[in-house]
Amino acid sequence: MPTATGPIRKGIQRHIDYLDRQIKSIEDDLATAVKASPAWRARDELLQSVPGVGPQVSRTLLAELPELGTLSGRQLAALCGLAPFNRDSGRRRGPRSIYGGRSHVRAALYQAALVAMRWNTPLKGVYEGLVQRGKAKKVALIAVARRLLVILNALVRTGSPWQEKLAVGT
Repeated sequence: MPTATGPIRKGIQRHIDYLDRQIKSIEDDLATAVKASPAWRARDELLQSVPGVGPQVSRTLLAELPELGTLSGRQLAALCGLAPFNRDSGRRRGPRSIYGGRSHVRAALYQAALVAMRWNTPLKGVYEGLVQRGKAKKVALIAVARRLLVILNALVRTGSPWQEKLAVGT
C-alpha cells in the first residue's frame, strides 16, 4: 500500500495537528473544571494518590462514576462491568466472564491496572499471586482492576488518601 506524499501528507498532518489542539483544549477545560470545584478537586487528589491512577483515569471516574464512594465494591464492580458472571445452564457450568457496564470506566481501570501492576506493590503482589496459582494473565489483570476499583471506592468513602501499609492486607 503506497504512503501519502507531498500535499496529501501535509493535509493529513494539518488535520492531526488540529485534532491534537482540540484534545489539549478539552483536557485544559477539564482540568479547570476540576480545580474550580472543591468537591471534585478533593476527590481528584484522593484518586491520584494511588500509584497507577493519573489525571486521565481520575477524571474519567469523576465524570462517569458519580456513585464512587456510595456503593459497595460488588455493586461498583457490576456497574463497571468488572464482576464475573456465570454462564451456567442446568448441570453445565460455563466459564465466568465480565461484560456489560460502563465501558469507558472499565477501559480506564484496565489501563490503571496495567500501570499499578508495575508501580503499586500490593496490587503487583495480587497479580503475581494469581498468576502463580495458574490464573490466566488477563484474568489476573481484571482481578487487579477490580481490586483497584474497590480500593478507590474505599478511599473516596473514607476521605483518606492512599497508604501502602494499609493496603497490604487488601
